[in-house]
Amino acid sequence: MESLLAHQDLQLAGYTLTAVLAPLAAFLLNALVLDKGSKISGWVSTLAMLLSTACAVVVFSKVWNSGLYYHQQYLWFTIGSTRIYAGLLLNNLSVLLLLLVSVIALPVHIYGTAYMKGDPYFGRYFTYLSFFCFSMLALVVADNLVLVYAFWELVGFSSYLLIGFWNTRDRAVQANKKAFIMNRIGDIGLLAGIMILFAQFHTFDLDQLFGNNGMVMQAIVKNGVWFSPFGSMPVVWQYIACGGIILAVAAKSAQFPLHTWLPDAMEGPTSVSALIHAATMVAAGVFLLGRFYPFFNSNELTALAVIGCFTAFMAATIALTQNDLKRILAYSTISQLGFMVMAMGIGAYGSGLFHLVTHAFFKCLLFLSAGIIIHEMQHLKDEYQLDIDPQNILYMGGLRKKLPLTFVVCVIAALALVGIPFTTGYLSKDGILVQAFEWAGDKSWVYSIVPVLALLSGVLTAFYVARLIFRVFFGEFEQERINAQVKAHFTDGGWAYKFPLIFLALCCLFPVFSFNPFFYEHAWVLKGLVVTDHLGRINPYHTIIPVGVTLISILTIYWAYSIYVTQKRKLFPQHTFLFKLSYHEWYIDKFYNGAIVKGVLALSDRMFWFDKNVIDGLIHLLTKITLALSATAKWLDKYIVDGFLHGIAAVVVGISNFVRGFQTGKVQYYLFSMLAVILALFIFKILI
Repeated sequence: MESLLAHQDLQLAGYTLTAVLAPLAAFLLNALVLDKGSKISGWVSTLAMLLSTACAVVVFSKVWNSGLYYHQQYLWFTIGSTRIYAGLLLNNLSVLLLLLVSVIALPVHIYGTAYMKGDPYFGRYFTYLSFFCFSMLALVVADNLVLVYAFWELVGFSSYLLIGFWNTRDRAVQANKKAFIMNRIGDIGLLAGIMILFAQFHTFDLDQLFGNNGMVMQAIVKNGVWFSPFGSMPVVWQYIACGGIILAVAAKSAQFPLHTWLPDAMEGPTSVSALIHAATMVAAGVFLLGRFYPFFNSNELTALAVIGCFTAFMAATIALTQNDLKRILAYSTISQLGFMVMAMGIGAYGSGLFHLVTHAFFKCLLFLSAGIIIHEMQHLKDEYQLDIDPQNILYMGGLRKKLPLTFVVCVIAALALVGIPFTTGYLSKDGILVQAFEWAGDKSWVYSIVPVLALLSGVLTAFYVARLIFRVFFGEFEQERINAQVKAHFTDGGWAYKFPLIFLALCCLFPVFSFNPFFYEHAWVLKGLVVTDHLGRINPYHTIIPVGVTLISILTIYWAYSIYVTQKRKLFPQHTFLFKLSYHEWYIDKFYNGAIVKGVLALSDRMFWFDKNVIDGLIHLLTKITLALSATAKWLDKYIVDGFLHGIAAVVVGISNFVRGFQTGKVQYYLFSMLAVILALFIFKILI
C-alpha cells in the first residue's frame, strides 16, 4: 500500500511539474532557438500550454475534494543552521488555480496566433507570454515563502515586459514603468511580511505556517505580545506583517490606493490584457490572500472588507463615464477584484475565490471580444484614413449586425458580469452579497455600509455594462452614418478567433459550476473551498438579495436602453461635479502626479542641485585646496629641499674638484705644495 501511494505521489508530482515547466520549455525554445519573428513560436507556446492544461486537469481530478493533500519538498540550500526547502504544495486551492490559469491561458494563446499575425515581433510576444504563464503556474504550487516571493516577482516582471511589448510607443513604455514601480511598493510590503513571519516562526514552509493546525493558528496574542512556539514579539509586528501583505495584495490586484496602474496597462496587446485581468497578474493578489488567510485577525479582515467594497464602488463609478473600450473593462476588473477582496474580509473565503474563477471566464471573453472590435476598427481607420480612436465607443454603434458572433458572446459575458440568473456571475456575485449582509447583520449599523456600498456597486455595474453594449452594438454604425463613403466589412475572424470566444462563452453559463442556476451553495467550487459556515437558506437574505439585485439590475439595464438606444431619456449632464469626478477618475492620478510624482521630481531636482552645488562644490573646493597645497609642496620640494640638497652637493663637488687638483701624481707638484704650506706656516708664525 505504501509503495502504491508513493507511486501515485510520484505521478502527481510529475504531472504538476510538467504543467509548470512546459511553458518554461516553450520560453527557452523561443528565446534561444527560434527567431523573434518566427511564426512557429506561436504554436510552440500554444502546444506547451495545451500540455499544461491536460496535466492540470489530471492533477485537479486527483486532488480536488479527494482528501489527498500532497506536499513534497527537498533541501534547497543551507545558511548557517537554517535549512531552506523547496517543493510542491497541492491542495484544493493550488489545483484550482493551476487549472484556472491553464484553461484561461490556452484560448488566449490560440487567439494570439491570429491577433498578433503580421506583427514583426510575433515570436517575442509568445516568448514573453510563455514566461508569464510559467511564473504564475509556479507561484500557485510553490510550497514556501521564498519561492512564492521569487515567482511573485517574476509575475510582475513578465507583466512589465508584456505591458510594454510595443516599446516604440511612449504610452506603452510609461504604462509598464508605472505598473512595475507601483507593484514594487507592494512587493516591499510582502517582503516585510515574510521576514516578520520567519523571525517569529523560524520557517518559510507554507504548510507548517498556514496548514491545518499550523503554527500561525497555534500562535496567540496576549497582553500586547504575540506568542509562537519559538518565542514572542510585540503584537505590533503582527499588524505590520498583515499590513505588508495587504499592501502587496492592493498592488497586484489593483486595490485602492494602488490601483491606477491597471487602466494604463491597456497599452499592451489586448490578448495580454485578457490574461492579466482574468487569471494571472491580478489573480495573484487574491490567491495570496487565500494562502495567508489564517494569518488575519478580525480587525485586519474588516480592513480588507472596507478596502474591497470602497474599491468596488469607486471603480464602478469611474467606469460609468469612460469612453475607451478597454479602459471601461479595466475599471470593471478593479471593481470585481474589490468584490473578491471584500468577500475575503467578511469571511466569505469560498465565495471570494469562486468569484475569482467565474470572473476569469467572462472578463477574458470581454477582452478578447474587445480585441476583435478594436482590430476591425483599426482596419477601417487605416483603409479610409479616418481621424478616429479605434478604442473609443463613441465612434462605434450598430456592430451587432457586422459582428454577430462577437455580439452574442459579448452579451453573455456582460450578463455574467452583471450577475443575471443562468450565468456564473449570478452564482458567485450574489453569494458574496448575501454573505455580506449576513456578516453585517450581527454588528453595529456602521458595518452595514459595506454591503450597501457593494450592492450599489452592483447596480452601477449593470449600468456601465449596458452602456458599453448599447453604445457598441446597437443603433447605427457611427462611421457610416456620418460618412456615406465608408463601407465597413467587418468579420468575426477565423477559427482561432471563434473557438476561444465560444469556449469562454459556454464557461459563462451556470451548468459549468452548478446544475442549480439559483442556489450558489450548490456550486462545486464552493464545496471544495468553504472554510466558514454561512447561514442556512432559511435566512431571508438568501431570497431577498438575489431577487432584489436581479430586478434592480434589469430595471437599470432598461434605463440605459432608454438612454442610449430609444433615446427617450437624456444623457447625463456633463458639466456637473459628479460627472467630472467620474470622468477624471476621481482625480487620483492627477493627485499622484501633482503631489507625489511632481513632489518626488522636485525633491530630486533639489537633491541634484544640492549634490551639484554643495557636495560637488565642497569636493571641488577641497580639490582646489589639495592642488594648491600640492603645488606649494612641489615648489618647496623643488626649490628649498632639493635646492638645499643640490647646494650641498655642489659644495661637495667643488671641494672634491679642488682637492682632486692636488692629486696629479707628479712629485714636483707635491714638493711645491709642501714648500707652499711650510712657507705659509712660517709667514703665519711671524705675523702672530
